[in-house]
Amino acid sequence: MRVLLSTYGSRGDVEPLVAFAVRLRGLGAEVRVCAPPDDDFVGRLASIDVPLIAVGPSAKALTKAAPPPSSLPERAAQLITAQFAVMPEAAEGCDVVVATGLMPTVAGALSVAELAGIRSVYVAFQKVTLPSPHHAPLAYPGRPHPPGVTDNRALWDLDRESMNVLFGPGLNASRVAHGLPEVDDVRQYVTGKQPWLATDPVLDPWEPIDLDVVQTGAWTVPDERPLPDELAEFLAAGEPPVYVGFGSMPMHAAADVAEVAVAAVRAHGRRLVLKRGWAGLTVAGDDVFVVDEVNHQALFPRAAAVVHHGGAGTTTTATRAGVPQVVVPQATDQPYWASRVAELGIGVAHDGPAPTTESLTAALGTALAAKARAAEVATTVRTDGTAVAAKLLLEPA
Repeated sequence: MRVLLSTYGSRGDVEPLVAFAVRLRGLGAEVRVCAPPDDDFVGRLASIDVPLIAVGPSAKALTKAAPPPSSLPERAAQLITAQFAVMPEAAEGCDVVVATGLMPTVAGALSVAELAGIRSVYVAFQKVTLPSPHHAPLAYPGRPHPPGVTDNRALWDLDRESMNVLFGPGLNASRVAHGLPEVDDVRQYVTGKQPWLATDPVLDPWEPIDLDVVQTGAWTVPDERPLPDELAEFLAAGEPPVYVGFGSMPMHAAADVAEVAVAAVRAHGRRLVLKRGWAGLTVAGDDVFVVDEVNHQALFPRAAAVVHHGGAGTTTTATRAGVPQVVVPQATDQPYWASRVAELGIGVAHDGPAPTTESLTAALGTALAAKARAAEVATTVRTDGTAVAAKLLLEPA
């Protein structure tokens, strides 16, 4: 079988496809990936010998630019146009398209699969993008939930309206230009009849409804990369440090977060491992080790706590490692993951995206006390997500 995996977004949108590609390749499938052209992604796919077909502009550049919400429909149209420009050729000879990432690019990828007449699957990496009366949808930039509206069904009705307003014109312009009919309900088109939810049931429990959601478990792959020698020496030279990293977040709301983090960590007598990330964080000190790309699966179990932005992948990796967490959510689904960490008792959801020394010191103190609970929950996290998904894809009912 030939499989085209498609995404557009941050590292958290690409890494699960790396895991799925490895699993599919091991079962004899031919795999190619459409993703943004960022060097991080090109290198990651090259490391598993899977071809990356570049689609759209740099995700890092787009994230750092932080354009105003009013430009969202225009940006969505551009991203969808990029899907139609590249993916038809990439999909040639493929049997199925698996699409995830930003909603407009998913709609574009699914449209290309429709154009090619091949099967497609939509995969969500958090349940809050799937409509349900049991939880509220995410709000889009420039279109916050109306004050006083708390009924989830009403909010999902507004979510449908928002998606049609923001993404419908761009999607339908590209569809019509390629001979496809217009879509009058973008969310319904993306979600389809049987979306997949690639998350852990403990971290992200799905409550059954009429929508036939298939929860596979999170898509992760064992990372065998050793830690750099200098980092290994730093870890061995003292007590477990606190890891602080915000991944693909530009941290516009917290420009001084590196200084705040080191002060909060030092207040607890701990050392710090700081990840530079897309925000370019750095700070000096003998008790600080700054890293770039690093194996989280190897590092997190050796940390006293993990302070992060609340991406689905980082949250899952920290939970599997059995390490307490402080989640400082910045955007999109990250407040949801922060709330799940707090509800499970494995860490703290920081209030707001811009921590102060006082607020982070307090949150870290609470998290450090959750060590036993974090270790307990770690034993319940599934590790078979890609195996379940591969069986569904390669052996459809």
